Amino acid sequence: MVDVFEEVEEQIRSDRYRALALKILPWFVGIVVLSLAGVGIWQGYRAWASGQSAKASEIYAQGVEAQQTGRSAEAKVAWEKVSKSGSAAYKSLALQHLGALRLAEQDVPGAVAFFDQAAKAAPDPLIGDAARLKAVYALLDTASRTDMDARLEPLLQSGRPYRIQAREAAAFSKLLAGDAAGARADFVVVSLAPDAGEGARSRATAAMALIDSGSAKVTRDLVKAAAALPPPRPPPQGALPGEGLQMRAPGQ
Repeated sequence: MVDVFEEVEEQIRSDRYRALALKILPWFVGIVVLSLAGVGIWQGYRAWASGQSAKASEIYAQGVEAQQTGRSAEAKVAWEKVSKSGSAAYKSLALQHLGALRLAEQDVPGAVAFFDQAAKAAPDPLIGDAARLKAVYALLDTASRTDMDARLEPLLQSGRPYRIQAREAAAFSKLLAGDAAGARADFVVVSLAPDAGEGARSRATAAMALIDSGSAKVTRDLVKAAAALPPPRPPPQGALPGEGLQMRAPGQ
């Protein structure tokens, strides 16, 4: 009799497990299918992104080559194409080149608009902050102190790639606003910064000497000359953050 009861209980347990398995099976199959679909989508996206980056890289290089050989119109067409691509890094760099072309035409608002777009499109601060700093220098002698401070504040944060150049720009902005003491304090920071380049230190030392001598006119000329300095260079082709090798900020 005991054996009969045990056999019945075993049968009942088997029926319950079977029923439970039938309930769980559709969910399990669904999860497996979704997981496989997710993997497929991710791999497809990576392949698409890689293709977009390669195509944008090629057209971007054509634009650079055209610009270097004096064919600015062809360069502009190439960068306009890249600015509409799916590659965030090359899109940002192309927008920065388009901004530089506007700046060469003395169209400061148009240039700044491109630089701002480039900053938003950039995949990381190394490319984005270069665009932000270019906008700062384009606006250096026309924007209000409030606007300049708002643009410079994020660039001056610890760990940002162009904080020394941003500190230098902040000093120039204060000079133009008549705040010689504030400008001198910023130049002191630049002159003593261990990660500042020799050029930045030399300019800071020269600016402090001019401020101390009271040469207002010469100081203003110094600011204008600084505004004409070459902006931060973008990372070389094929080594863009987020799309290849990680890059360090260029030397200050």
